[in-house]
Amino acid sequence: MNMMSVILSGVELANPVIPASGTFGFGEEMSGWYDLNCLGAISFKGTTREARYGNPLPRIAECGNYGMINAVGLQNPGIEEVLKNQLPRLRELYKGVIIANVSGFSVEDYRYVCGLLDSEERVSLIEVNVSCPNVHNGGMAFGTTAEAAAEVTRAVRAVTKKPVYMKLSPNVTDIVPIACACADAGADGLCLINTVLGMRIDIRRRMPVIANRYGGYSGKGIFPISLRMVNQVARGLLQAGYEQVPIIGCGGVETAEDVIEMMMAGASAVEVGAANLRNPMVCKEIIERLPEVMRELGIAELREIVGACA
Repeated sequence: MNMMSVILSGVELANPVIPASGTFGFGEEMSGWYDLNCLGAISFKGTTREARYGNPLPRIAECGNYGMINAVGLQNPGIEEVLKNQLPRLRELYKGVIIANVSGFSVEDYRYVCGLLDSEERVSLIEVNVSCPNVHNGGMAFGTTAEAAAEVTRAVRAVTKKPVYMKLSPNVTDIVPIACACADAGADGLCLINTVLGMRIDIRRRMPVIANRYGGYSGKGIFPISLRMVNQVARGLLQAGYEQVPIIGCGGVETAEDVIEMMMAGASAVEVGAANLRNPMVCKEIIERLPEVMRELGIAELREIVGACA
């Protein structure tokens, strides 16, 4: 048995390292750096029903060595183009597990895109981003209430037999009831966290740095927050009786040690996000370092440490 392999809802990954959606494009951009087949899985760029240009420029604000703020606005070519061209090109480059990240602005958007993905054999899992603004509910993100998150989960669950992972927002008072509501509505797993709402100001111009004013803060500065939330959800799911709902941990992961820590908190696999933008080799470096860290800590198989501190 591969000592680094992990299982997500019956899907085996050679290792737990997954480039997070939005930081790896559709793989082609990163394939010049290394052989993508070393990765446990790839979560491709967030995809919507229609093509989107995204938010106005500027969209990025750096936060020193601790991360960045972005308000890209889900720029993507739309599901039809992804199925026709992007996904086939990704499969040519990468033979492993592909995760489709889906975004939407109405329940029908999610239902439509996930329904198309259901028959796509190249996609193994669907990751549903519920941090998007609900255009039918005053712009409030779907993931900010248990009821709205559960509604999206039920809608997606009804149109696909593929494992469905709901990607949750940290911008809530208590993430555990939302996670449990998604599990109760049929989610096979969860991914957390998405970015934390943040802001930077240009003190010379006295203006927000990014045109959207606020954006998603990501990078190593949010690692303690993501670790805490993964642990809270892992414990909450167990206490509520949801023992078979795996978690993909995400937020500030940059090292092999971070991966171990996230898995001990309760994650079955780990996504690497903003670190890809600072160091395109980071996922490969983490994977190569993991066996050494496992030996140092006396870990025979990564699966055995999942939830060690839950």
